[in-house]
Order: sequence, then C-alpha cells, then structure tokens
Amino acid sequence: MTLFAEIRETVLGAVGALVSEGVLPDGLETRSITVEPPRDRAHGDMATNAAMVLAKPARAKPREIAQALAAKLADDPRIVSVDVAGPGFLNLRLSDDVWRLVIAQVLQEGAAFGRSATGEGRRVNVEFVSANPTGPLHVGHTRGAVFGDALAALLDVSGYDVTREYYINDGGAQVDALARSVYLRYLEAHGQEVAFEDGTYPGDYLIEAGQALKDKVGDAFLGKGEQVWLAEIRDFATGKMMDLIRADLAMLGVKMDVFYSEKSLYGTGRIEAAIDDLRGKGLIYEGVLEPPKGKKPEDWEPRKQTLFKSTEHGDDVDRPVMKSDGSWTYFAPDIAYHFDKVSRGFDELIDVFGADHGGYVKRMKAAVSALSDGRVPLDIKLTQLVKLKRGDRELKMSKRAGTFVTLAEVVEMVGADVTRFHMLTRKNDAPLDFDVDRVREQSKDNPVWYVQYAHARIQSVLRKAAAAGMAADVAHLGAIADPAELALAAKIAEYPRLIEIAAASHEPHRVAFYLYDLASDFHALWNKGNGEAHLRFFQEDDPSATSGKLCLISAVAIVISNGLGILGVTPVDQM
Repeated sequence: MTLFAEIRETVLGAVGALVSEGVLPDGLETRSITVEPPRDRAHGDMATNAAMVLAKPARAKPREIAQALAAKLADDPRIVSVDVAGPGFLNLRLSDDVWRLVIAQVLQEGAAFGRSATGEGRRVNVEFVSANPTGPLHVGHTRGAVFGDALAALLDVSGYDVTREYYINDGGAQVDALARSVYLRYLEAHGQEVAFEDGTYPGDYLIEAGQALKDKVGDAFLGKGEQVWLAEIRDFATGKMMDLIRADLAMLGVKMDVFYSEKSLYGTGRIEAAIDDLRGKGLIYEGVLEPPKGKKPEDWEPRKQTLFKSTEHGDDVDRPVMKSDGSWTYFAPDIAYHFDKVSRGFDELIDVFGADHGGYVKRMKAAVSALSDGRVPLDIKLTQLVKLKRGDRELKMSKRAGTFVTLAEVVEMVGADVTRFHMLTRKNDAPLDFDVDRVREQSKDNPVWYVQYAHARIQSVLRKAAAAGMAADVAHLGAIADPAELALAAKIAEYPRLIEIAAASHEPHRVAFYLYDLASDFHALWNKGNGEAHLRFFQEDDPSATSGKLCLISAVAIVISNGLGILGVTPVDQM
C-alpha cells in the first residue's frame, strides 16, 4: 500500500468515526474520495476532496464536514496540521519523520520499491508493432515498439501476468508483392536487369534476400511463371523479413513472447469458427449497408454482404465480414485472431496501433465485446506519427520508395536508451518530433540526458564517500532536515502511486515525466548545495550527516533505476 493509500485509509477512518458519532449519516459512498499531492506544494503535502464528495449525500455544507474531519485527522501522529481551503478541500501537512521513513523503505525494498500486486495476476495480452513483414522496421514502428514494451513492463511491475505479442500480417496481398519483389532481386542476383513496378518494394534491404534465394534454389525459378515460385518465395521472403524484424526489435531491447501468424487462420477453420460464434449469438446476417455519408470506406459494397451487427456492441455501423463474391474482408481474420486471444483465457486485451488505424477502434472493440460476451475489455492505444529531424531538416521515410529511415539506423545514431526514453517523452496519441541532434545534447532540455545525469551524479558522490570510508546508514536519517531535502523525499514517496496510476491508465509516458521531475528536484538540491554548504551530500567533516544524506540520494538513484527499468533504459553510473 502506498503512503497516499495509507493516508486515504486514515481519512476514511475519520469519516467512519463521524458516522458513528451521528455527525454524518450512514451508508455514504466513499469510493470517490481521493488523497493526492496538491497542485501547489506550498499548500501542504497531501490534499483530500472528502468533504466535497460527502457534502451532497450528507446534505451538509462541505466546509462544516471539512472542519469536523480536520479535528479527527489532527489526532493522527503523522499529520502535523490540517487546513480547510476554498469550499471544503483539506490540505494535510505530514511530519518530517514520515518522509524519512519513506527513504528507509526505499533502501530496504530496493528494486522492489514501486512494485505492487494491484493487477492480482490478471492475464493481459499486449499486442504491439505487428508491422507488415515486408521490410525492416522504420522510425514510426519504433514508437509503437517502445510504447508497447514499456506498457507491458509497467503492467508487469503492477502484478499483471503479461504476454507480449506480435501479429504477423502474412496473409494478405502485401506478402505476394513482397514475393514478387524478392523474385526481381533474385533475377538481379543472376545478372539480369529488372524494373520495379508500382506495387513492389524496391528497397535495397531485399538485395540480400534475392541473393539468399539464389543460393538456395540456384536457377530453378529462372524463366518460370508465378504459379511455380510465388508460394515458395512468399514463405521464404516472409521468413527473411521476420528475421530482420526480430533483429531490429533486439536492437531496441524488445523481446516478444508470441509471434502469431495471420496465415495460420486461413484454411484451418479458425475464421469460420469465429464467425459461427457470432452467428450463434444472432450477430451475423445478410444485408446491404446504406451508402456512407462523405468518403466511402474500402469495405463498402452496394450489394448484399455478410454483415456483423457491430452496432449492438457500440460501433457506428455494422461491418462486412464476407464480400459478395464469398471472400473474407480484412476484418474477418482480425475477428478470428481476437477470438483466439479470448479463447486463450486472457482477462484483458491491449492493442497498440498506428495512428492510421483509428477507424478500426470501434469495430475491434465491438468484436471483442461480442466474442467475450462483454467479459474481456479491449483497450486500443494509437501511437501518433514521429517526425524524424536533424536540426531544421526533416528526414523523410517511404518503404515503397526504399528511402525510409529504419529503426536500426535511428538506434545506431543515438543508441537504444536515448531512442526508448525520447519515444516516451510525449503521450502516445500526441505527435512526436525526434531530433537526432538535440537528443544528444547535454542540457536540461534533453530529458533523457537530464535523468541519466542525475543518476551518474549520485553514483559519483557514493564513490567519493566510499573512498572516504562513509556509507548510507538509516540510523542517521535525522540529517535529512532541510525543507528542500524533505521535499525531495516527498517526491520519492509519489513514485508507487504514480506507477499504479500509469498502469491503470495504460500510460507509460507518465513514468518518463515523473523521472524528469525527480531529476529536476535532485539537480536543484545539488545546485542549492553549491551556495549552502550544509546541503552538500558529502560532508567531509561530518560522517553522520553524510551518512544520512547518502540515504536520501541513494533512494533517488533506486527510484530512477526502477523507473528507467520500466522504460527499458539502462541507468548510467558516470557520464
């Protein structure tokens, strides 16, 4: 339980006491009562909305309830003062020992600080990246990869049983185009002149695949029609591209638990089984959709189709699952894939899509709701575009033209740690500028450097103290007494609560934001020590004071390390 949760329990206890005394009526709903950091730390250490929440159902003025609660809360030895603010908010100020105990807790728990069991072992499937297997990953895929992996790690430390999954889109026309493109490179490897027409992939990354195919089959496919080589080259090329994609993910530190092939859904009865499940629930029918207003979607036909009643599960319009010619729509295998996820027993599903898949959100949520009878929630996170820049110049990418900037190139330019952290410096649904020059700057304006620098600075102090025979010792926590030091300890105390909120909202960027704020508070205290000697972390003539201050900065380092671990970034010890 976090410190904020503990104080909330104290507030609820005070509410219960007032109910027992007849000051408040029985049966009040308290779930909306919160205890959180105030917007302005000058107002106190924690704030609660309890009086505001209870006023209407209790038919009492919020300030009167607040004053009664304040009298009860003042009896808690951890609470130094309680102030009623505005219409009835309560601002609490805690004793200095509370923050010192937080430091001791961090040092005791170490890497476990911030971990919790809030997920209660619930099984969560996080599907992310899932790029077409037609080439290496580019910088746009990188954002989805980082976001999905960090989200999975965030859920893992919060007590969920997480599966990281990649859906291989190897069942559509794009893999036929890939096979034809590799065949052209195969001909090229045999010394022939080739031309890449529209619908093929001219990227240089296929040259190696063409040579590998030549090494495997020799001249067996020369002069032969597609009916001879298309199926075999399709499998060969897809395998080669997935090897490339796995290598890209490894460069970024991403390891998938499951690679699921779309092709495995065809000819195996899985699509039919999923549609039959919906049919058994009365959700499949034959009909003609009304022509949509404005731009027509690609799956609309002005003739009878097999339709899914997705509107019964929150969608705007029913969706085709089979075309008038009897072939499946793109939506059908996606339904089957998610039916498989539901059948595997996951309690929650999370899909990480690119921004161009926004139109798929409602239909996929409707499908999962129908397939699971509303039991399994699906959260779809869209990652907005990344604008890769070098100063004022934008670096363009285009897979078809073969000029895209790959994930591997980005990592080679700035490193995996910088890439991962910077990808999380904006919320997933906000556009992101990635300036490969700026992310290497050593300044406060570069979040990843600023956080890493805080950790490195702490390690330098710890090394200096160790050389002088000094070490952190909780017996000397009393040395943490200055308001700036206690404020830093209070910031540390926010970390477990922050992790719970970030996990519940599926927002790993909150961790990056918090780490930047924590590093900023640490650097501010460091700079303050330049002018006020008693605030310096290493007190050469005062081993006891040094020992206590080392506890504080060691706790900062632990929290930074734990947070960076969620983001998939390695903390540095020196810079």
